[in-house]
Amino acid sequence: MRLSIRSFSLPFAAALLLLTAAACGKSDDKSEGPAEKAGATMGRAVDQAVEKARPAVEKAGEQLKEAGGKLKEEASQAMDKLKERANKNDEKTNDQKQ
Repeated sequence: MRLSIRSFSLPFAAALLLLTAAACGKSDDKSEGPAEKAGATMGRAVDQAVEKARPAVEKAGEQLKEAGGKLKEEASQAMDKLKERANKNDEKTNDQKQ
């Protein structure tokens, strides 16, 4: 019996294809791909930026609270002055009517 290259290479190619296909499904969960590595790097960078920005954000929050308190006080004073002027105008109008 004479073996030809075709009769030998076809089963060999099929076996090689099956082994390759079986190996494709296996992955090592511990190894990260490039996207995972880039995501982890970006995540660390974001975390560091947040930590660096935290004091500035807290300081800005305190300044906003102070400004809000001052604004409330000034608005209250302005309302008091308006009420006083309105009362004076009412008195003048009443005096003119009499």
